[in-house]
Amino acid sequence: EKRKLWMTFFYLCNISNFYFIFFSFCGRMESVVALTADEIVKEVAGLDRVQAGVDEIEGLVRPDFPRLKKKGRKRKAGDAGLASVHEDVRRVPVPPHRFSPLKAQWVELYEPLVKELKLQVRMNLKNRVVELKSSKFTEDPGALQKGSEFIRAFTLGFQVKDAVALLRLDDLFIESFEVTDVKTLKGDHLSRAIGRIAGKDGKTKFTIENATKTRVVLADSKIHILGSYQNTKLARDAICSLILGAPPGKIYNKLRTVASRLNERF
Repeated sequence: EKRKLWMTFFYLCNISNFYFIFFSFCGRMESVVALTADEIVKEVAGLDRVQAGVDEIEGLVRPDFPRLKKKGRKRKAGDAGLASVHEDVRRVPVPPHRFSPLKAQWVELYEPLVKELKLQVRMNLKNRVVELKSSKFTEDPGALQKGSEFIRAFTLGFQVKDAVALLRLDDLFIESFEVTDVKTLKGDHLSRAIGRIAGKDGKTKFTIENATKTRVVLADSKIHILGSYQNTKLARDAICSLILGAPPGKIYNKLRTVASRLNERF
């Protein structure tokens, strides 16, 4: 009898636990369903407000702005049988130490710009710049770029007869770097490196120029090289070797080999 009583007690406990779990689960589901319903109501209300805003926007008149036009006078395509060209202006700044040479050689500078590229050129003394402007006679679309590179080469220290090659050849470039970009040097060590590049009476620099068919300008710790891409690379490698401490005799032997290869190629 005791056993039957205990079994009946455990049976009733299990039934009560089952009903407790069942009703608690149903309560949670009702709360979830209620929460979801509230969110749906909010979303619907938000869509209604958005639609109302769209209706208000559609009722407004769309603004009509005038089309923007590029500044400058456009030349007609029929002028001299050439394509239409917009007038443009380039300003090339001139360093203070190159302003006196610019005045002294101004005639030699503006003649190729005016006669060959058909550009308008003037020297602005107040702002210390050289201004280039295209005209109705300008034929080459890249004339302003060539002219600005020509003036920039002169301001870097190249001679006019060397810089004018930029106007007549398309594969010439100017590469600039500093001695400290190759090796960190200061004081007397920097001065000795610059001296190794120049050589006695400029012998090393002239040898590099003649062997690689380039032009080199030493402006304090800055080095500017004018030439084609491959020749500029050869000159740069030779100069970097001198900066790193290679003896000039070894550089001469390499340049002699390079010069013979270039002569065979041409």
